[in-house]
Amino acid sequence: MLKKVLFIIIQCTWGLVQTLIGFGIFLANRKCPHKMYRGCIDTQWNSGGGLSMGLFIFTPAEDSERSELIRVHEYGHAIQSLVLGPLHLFNGLISIAWGSLPYFARLRAEKQLPYTACFVEAWASKWGELVTGEKAVWD
Repeated sequence: MLKKVLFIIIQCTWGLVQTLIGFGIFLANRKCPHKMYRGCIDTQWNSGGGLSMGLFIFTPAEDSERSELIRVHEYGHAIQSLVLGPLHLFNGLISIAWGSLPYFARLRAEKQLPYTACFVEAWASKWGELVTGEKAVWD
């Protein structure tokens, strides 16, 4: 219990910027189902991918093993936020570019690279697994 309280306090202070952005996204998705996941508010949104912004993680609404793997990966990003604080926004920019820019999508397809070939994404999956003891997405 104390760990979760500390997690929340740190995300709302050291990780304030990304937590505020996450809160805005949370409000935009307020009609979606939500649950607590290891101190984070997990919103199950209508997207095939995930997002992590401080205290808030967003995972696919589908109830599948892949969704669980994404949840652990996104929690890994939340751990990055704890460590890096406001500097985590640079990780976020790298992550968004890697995941959404057509250039990187082509590069991943042509070279058959997994999503976690980007160091920020590999780091998130590694930390998510390390902290939770659960499997994260690696492809």
